[in-house]
Amino acid sequence: MTDRPRVYFSFQSPFSWMALRQLEERVPDFADRFEYVPFWDPDTRMRAALADRGADFHYTVMSKAKHLYILHDTKRLAAGLGYRLVWPVDVAPWWEPSALGWLRARELGCERRFYRVVTEARWHRGDNISDPQTLRAACDAAGLPGAELMAAADDDRIRELGLDALVRAHRDEVFGIPLFIVGRHRFWGVDRVAEVESAVRARSAAQPGGAADPSDRLPVAALATIGSFDHDEPGGCG
Repeated sequence: MTDRPRVYFSFQSPFSWMALRQLEERVPDFADRFEYVPFWDPDTRMRAALADRGADFHYTVMSKAKHLYILHDTKRLAAGLGYRLVWPVDVAPWWEPSALGWLRARELGCERRFYRVVTEARWHRGDNISDPQTLRAACDAAGLPGAELMAAADDDRIRELGLDALVRAHRDEVFGIPLFIVGRHRFWGVDRVAEVESAVRARSAAQPGGAADPSDRLPVAALATIGSFDHDEPGGCG
């Protein structure tokens, strides 16, 4: 069990994209300090594998009304941050090519470049990242091995890595994206960027002195037993 800070991110979520972009701009070595863990709405095959592992999916699809609100809210947030945003239209979304492609890119040491390719395709151009051919073309144009990265969606070994990530999300009770875990502290959403930055800087400042908060080493699963997380409303945001 590592106490390295981690973030659950998703290529589906505009809030994940905006939160991580802000943090990477404000904390130059943010991507080095955090372990990135992909999170996505799994396909039928992956859901069956999750069930076999005794895990489920805490995220709940939002209502149409909430989705429309999120659409307008996202545009406001992006405009306020000065970020270019082209809202994508997801028809028959299949998130495995991007999520599992990222896991393969991590093995190849090019996950940051792949992340940029996918987020730029989705949020700057409105491309359909569920289409492996579209995503492959974007990767090839960026000098990445597009064919190899897109093959990950049908690679049993990479799918097992993806399953491990989703099981871990289940154990960490990830209900929405982005979710940051810094020691015993959890921060959810794009509106927690300042708090995440403060927690990271405080943790960094404490490390040279050696003594960190002992409770930071408690497993999240143990902390969850106190009933601090709420599961009574549908419509997870992300």
